[in-house]
Amino acid sequence: MCHRRRVLQAGYHGSADRSFSNEASCKKREDYLEWPEYFMAVAFLSAQRSKDPSSQVGACIVNSENKIVGIGYNGMPNGCSDDVLPWTRTAAHRLDTKYPYVCHAELNAIMNKNSADVKGCSMYVALFPCNECAKLIIQAGIKEVIFMSDKYHDTMEMTAARRMFDLAGVIYREFKPKCNKIIIDFDSINSRPSQKLL
Repeated sequence: MCHRRRVLQAGYHGSADRSFSNEASCKKREDYLEWPEYFMAVAFLSAQRSKDPSSQVGACIVNSENKIVGIGYNGMPNGCSDDVLPWTRTAAHRLDTKYPYVCHAELNAIMNKNSADVKGCSMYVALFPCNECAKLIIQAGIKEVIFMSDKYHDTMEMTAARRMFDLAGVIYREFKPKCNKIIIDFDSINSRPSQKLL
């Protein structure tokens, strides 16, 4: 229930005492993003920065206060041109594929951290981490991995990742979204009714 509030409004012509007792003025919006949807959406949005033509993956690291402390997406290492190294998945020689070169989203999110460390944090990521990323996640002290897809579940890399997570006590779980799409509409800010600023 919304309690009667008294607000002191200061202006150029002195101050005015206003009371708000209308319950409608205290009603919050119901269709807002909850924290898990928000963090996974940030991971998916960051994936849009990836230059990889076949796989765009993003990761978002969050601390216990629901603050984002790291974001990353899959891409070539810093200083290595996106136009020089290969992006293909198959070639006669493995050195001519992207795999020896691309940094995964999890690695970049950990390296891009904006805090002293990410120990005890959670990571939201589009794909279940591979074995190499699992090592980084464990070494960084991340306690939980929330993933959207585990489509490579039966591969050796993912099996090894799960084995290491289990041994290290890292919790991993599939993300179950409440809605399948989140739309970002840049024009929406101009379509909302204007409100008088007090």
